Amino acid sequence: MRAAIYQGGGRPLAIETVADPRPAPDQVIIEVAHAGICGSDLHVTEHGYIPPGVILGHEFAGTIVAAGAGVGADWQVGARVTALPVQACRECDACEAGLPALCRTGRFTGMTLEYPGAYAEYVAARGSMLQRLPTGVSFTDGAMVEPLAVAHHAVSLAALRPGESVLVIGAGPIGAGVTLFARLAGAAQVIVSEPAARRREIARELGATAVVDPVQEDLAARCAALCGGPPPVVIECVGNPGLLQQALELAAIRGRVVVAGVCFGEDRIRPIVGLMKEVSVQFCQCYTEADFAAVITAIARGAARPAPMHSQSIGLASLPGSFEALRTNPGDCKVLIDPKQP
Repeated sequence: MRAAIYQGGGRPLAIETVADPRPAPDQVIIEVAHAGICGSDLHVTEHGYIPPGVILGHEFAGTIVAAGAGVGADWQVGARVTALPVQACRECDACEAGLPALCRTGRFTGMTLEYPGAYAEYVAARGSMLQRLPTGVSFTDGAMVEPLAVAHHAVSLAALRPGESVLVIGAGPIGAGVTLFARLAGAAQVIVSEPAARRREIARELGATAVVDPVQEDLAARCAALCGGPPPVVIECVGNPGLLQQALELAAIRGRVVVAGVCFGEDRIRPIVGLMKEVSVQFCQCYTEADFAAVITAIARGAARPAPMHSQSIGLASLPGSFEALRTNPGDCKVLIDPKQP
């Protein structure tokens, strides 16, 4: 099969022909219809968190073409699926609590040599992590279920009460999804802070009641004017150093800050800012199986329409250039790979 191979820091992905994957007893092989480029993929290649030779890609949807002997009869060849890209032990305290993404020994598809990802024509997935795509959920939508599940999880952790106001920092794929699910959860105001004009437009299409350019406008003043005071909920969806401190400063008294942005470097905060307001800080790592199921159900029922997030689809041949361009292009939201394209 054709696949995009990480060559090491500072080098573009290389499109090569590698052996087709074969299913382990607990795995299925999925023919990839679409796979998403995630900001985490960009970050891990920038910071050297993965070794050369890795096939990236943990957001995907497609059709089962082979199944291992230990996979249940519910999963037949031809089934349309997505999957949690998690290799969990199912035995540790996190797994027993229904939190496979927090498994103590778990690994993520597309982040190690052992578990190649979906920047390829085929990808392996654990049978226990599969999620069926019902009629009405396209492969395009299916490939966005993983980042949408992150967003759904973040909104759930915010314990949002109907009628509350929410500030979303960042309108990349996670911030866009948070905007969507915050509105579905009953937020009266969803204010999105995002410097890129196109992403602000996407946030509006997904339900933002107001958008703010934090470079040109006073974000605290705009929030106060729109909400009648500081927002009770702030969800940080970027991960750049300094934004956690900003979230603490912007949150209301006894506000809740959810940290969904992935910061790979060190950061500094002034705890006294949060202490003086008794702000609660909740970190958000990935999702649960219930988050995946809830996202798929919302799409199938028409309650969630993620189409505005989809910026473009590209073939494998275009992937190396598009991947590098995303490091500096803040306009695109979700770029999907279609391995069948040239």
